[in-house]
Amino acid sequence: MTGGRAVGQEHPTVPELERLLETGPFAEALRTAIRVRGLGLERIRYRLRSRGTPISLATLSHWQSARCRPERPESLRALRSLEDILGVPDGALTRLLGPPRPRGGHPR
Repeated sequence: MTGGRAVGQEHPTVPELERLLETGPFAEALRTAIRVRGLGLERIRYRLRSRGTPISLATLSHWQSARCRPERPESLRALRSLEDILGVPDGALTRLLGPPRPRGGHPR
């Protein structure tokens, strides 16, 4: 324990978030932005839904744990709203996604 918190559970700082928004990776920057803002996923989901961009809790969880990332048009619209909700600069998280991953069947 360090300062009353378990190791690895320290509260992230704004400078740390700013660095991650520049360097990525996406999931770590998103997770840090959520912690810095102090919002739970349910609250974020509610705010996204009220803006007309409903996203499931599972999807938000997957995004911040790097199990998947926003790629579909509706997910990218939600990500733009999420940037506003989290108070990060427009495009800061979107920029970390890089080019879309190839989709479809297996290569021949």
